[in-house]
Amino acid sequence: MKNLRRRRWLARPGVAAVTVLAAGALVFGASACGGRATTHHKPGTSHEQAVGSVGRLLAADDGSGHRLRQVDAKGAPQVTVAVRRDSEDGWNVRLSVRNFRFTPDSVGGAALLGRGHARLFLDGHPLARVYGSWYHLPDSLVRSSGGGTGLTARLYADDHTAWAVNSTPIQATTSLTTASAQPTAPAPHRPETPRPDTALEIVVSHGKVSPAPGRTEIKKGRIIELRVRTDQADTLHVHGYDKEARLPAGKTVTLTFTADRTGLFEVETHESDLLLTQLVVR
Repeated sequence: MKNLRRRRWLARPGVAAVTVLAAGALVFGASACGGRATTHHKPGTSHEQAVGSVGRLLAADDGSGHRLRQVDAKGAPQVTVAVRRDSEDGWNVRLSVRNFRFTPDSVGGAALLGRGHARLFLDGHPLARVYGSWYHLPDSLVRSSGGGTGLTARLYADDHTAWAVNSTPIQATTSLTTASAQPTAPAPHRPETPRPDTALEIVVSHGKVSPAPGRTEIKKGRIIELRVRTDQADTLHVHGYDKEARLPAGKTVTLTFTADRTGLFEVETHESDLLLTQLVVR
């Protein structure tokens, strides 16, 4: 009796058609997506893109466990890396890319050509994952990584496969040792010492002055340079200008000043009381 009622229900118009459509939809849905949910099926994204079939997935990996995804050289992603010393700590790293953009919002999804992220390696050792053009690399991280110098930036798809051309990962390498030196404060400006108009060189040995004391005529406003060397410690003094300088034994001392006063002025030593020369300023 139950079987008879079931046959009569199925025979009703429209019931059989709905049952067949529902069953067909289940079968079609399972085969259309390979029987599993995709990880990256955004609106407007094709099914081929969603399953990550861009390029050719190779059996080889990049050396860090990520398989290579090979694409044609024409239009392939490109990257360059530059570093410069930071004024406080470490290095500032800049990645410049072409045919590529960083997509942190879709990491873990399928591979879409020209999208993904970068990874940094220091002498081949994994350092950091990067989702933008700039990265600060602190000294502590370099030390903890063994203190290497070879910094490599490598491009990856959202599914963590490494973009490659001719079975070679797309990457760029630079050296931390070539980074510009740490900026330093500019040296304070020091005005250049003007060249003297008159230079006198005097030597005192065993109480004798050479050349013998004489007079030197100088025009007012000119620059005078006295270079004095003694065999005994003493003090150099220019009368009228009140200019003095210590004279260590055996060393040449230079005293420079402007003759801005007219008259006759004696240059002598204090301790030994020797007349070295006379300056006549007119």
